[in-house]
Amino acid sequence: MVIIRPVSTGFFFMKNYPRIVFFGTPEFAVVSLDRLIGSGFPVVAVVTARDKPSGRGLQEKASAVKEYAQMKGIAVLQPVNMKDPAFLDQLSQYKPDLQIVIAFRMMPRQIWSLPVLGTFNLHASLLPQYKGAAPINRAIINGECETGVTTFFLNEQIDSGQIILSEKVSIGPEETAGELHDRLMVIGAELVIRTVEKIISGGVKEHINEAEEASGNDPAVLKPASKIFREDCKIDWSQPVEVVHNFIRGLSPYPGAFTYLKMADGTNQILKILKSTAEPVGTGVKPGRIITDGKKYIKIATADGFIHVGELQLSGRKAMNSVDFLRGARGIIPETLAI
Repeated sequence: MVIIRPVSTGFFFMKNYPRIVFFGTPEFAVVSLDRLIGSGFPVVAVVTARDKPSGRGLQEKASAVKEYAQMKGIAVLQPVNMKDPAFLDQLSQYKPDLQIVIAFRMMPRQIWSLPVLGTFNLHASLLPQYKGAAPINRAIINGECETGVTTFFLNEQIDSGQIILSEKVSIGPEETAGELHDRLMVIGAELVIRTVEKIISGGVKEHINEAEEASGNDPAVLKPASKIFREDCKIDWSQPVEVVHNFIRGLSPYPGAFTYLKMADGTNQILKILKSTAEPVGTGVKPGRIITDGKKYIKIATADGFIHVGELQLSGRKAMNSVDFLRGARGIIPETLAI
């Protein structure tokens, strides 16, 4: 059972909005930050990841949130250790009344308990479903027709605090993780604005997370959104065609579902499949076999159908559609895939 004390605030009677510190790193967070600033909310500082080496030259690359904050003249904090006393002291000097977290790492109690109005997070699922690092990918891989975005107050457990607001979003049958990501990024930004308004008006009341209490820890009820690693992305062609199709679009464009091409010289090359359509039909063909006319189409057999490849990327080459790939791939398409 999760019971959170009600939010009590006098900001509803004040002319000034609360001072906000924003935590985030990727582009997904930038849209919400932009909406906050565009709505007149005072973001006094942002906390983001350290610059990282990027590209062939391994030059230091700032996060999307840092680049945006610098453009807007907002103070930027980039702690290595979230529990570093020097960082905690620096953060407290900004006197945040409210903190907002989007696509950022876990933080200790000393940070999320700092503001009088609390710290809330935007998560790309309908909590309590799909807690974890990859909610968009996992929802599509599992063939869900619906997902959403949720705001909730942080507590000691991952994605388990008091839910504030949520909004449902349908998932298209051919929609990829990248396409859904871009839609949720915009819808989530609007939910963040509504959440801030609800908090400062005193509209967040004490309640029990009934959905989470009812589901408990039953894995048949709660679906996790665990982090995706490279070894998780290999396609199993012996699976049903709809399962394979959902797997491909759930990992597109990043990190990308892949298979191996057995080359004539006996080596294997990695082939990512980024776009596909499913043809559920009895094939009588061994799963993993490639069928192509060498000009216009590539399809690959599964347990009960074919995957029609729309966009693909051979290791070391740029992504392209099947027609362009075949035009430049004479002699490199083998008869079967490694499975």
